[in-house]
Amino acid sequence: MKRILIQLDTDPQPSVFDAVVAIDAGVDQLLQYGNVKPEQVRDLVHGAMYTRGPRDLQNTAVFVGGSNVAHAEQIFSIVQETMFDPFRVSVMLDCNGANSTAAAAVLNAGRHVELDGATALVLAATGPVGQRVSRILANEKCKVYVSSRTLDRSQECVDRLVSEGVNESRLIAIASHDQAWFEKALHEADLIFACGAAGIRLLSEEQLHSAKRVRVAVDLNAVPPLGIDGLTMTDAGVERNGRIDYGALGIGRLKMKIHKAAVAALFESNEKTMDSQEMMTVGRDILAREVR
Repeated sequence: MKRILIQLDTDPQPSVFDAVVAIDAGVDQLLQYGNVKPEQVRDLVHGAMYTRGPRDLQNTAVFVGGSNVAHAEQIFSIVQETMFDPFRVSVMLDCNGANSTAAAAVLNAGRHVELDGATALVLAATGPVGQRVSRILANEKCKVYVSSRTLDRSQECVDRLVSEGVNESRLIAIASHDQAWFEKALHEADLIFACGAAGIRLLSEEQLHSAKRVRVAVDLNAVPPLGIDGLTMTDAGVERNGRIDYGALGIGRLKMKIHKAAVAALFESNEKTMDSQEMMTVGRDILAREVR
């Protein structure tokens, strides 16, 4: 029986990138729906649930993507709420690659630093990738400084993560313009992740040099000027000034492997849910196989 992936995208034109990755992951038939609204989701999901018998539903899956992350998260939630036993299909959320990118970033950093007990500074933490990096790090038992331009936005991000079940004691909201708190975070950080929008510098080379404890710096911006001055987008575990550096393209190698493997895993059963934490598991399996 053919593997069918139903792509629900928040944008008018469904992502070509996500479509190509799905095909490379072994999907036989891709059904794409763009500009999907919450009120349309139930009928689309019913079409996936009822056209095949329960024993064959592992060959059907749903992928939710698009650039509007809040909208996509709502759609992802409705997809899950619509299904019930035994009429279930697996479902994955990866808006603009935020989940797979965050998982790849943290896993690469974890190659060099024991995450349990480490301290991380996440720059532009209120964006889609930054939120997921912060959530994963806290769940890995890191102390996480959640940084944004304003304290209100940082605190809002922390409150949201706590509402999702993240341990509040591991999250500290700070504003990047609050010099005292920002310097405190820089001086305590073992890990720095820059998760800002394209072309926005978040950390100068001088600031990075002053962060003496930092063992891994990760910049997820691939558009000059980069988020962290002194790194390059192709850095893939480059040793520089006593630390290990990763750029966006260096992280992208593992991100692509996780994305493809996560899509393929949807068809292992009819009840898988792929969010950022599940992609961490997929990524760990990939790294373990590479070591062997």
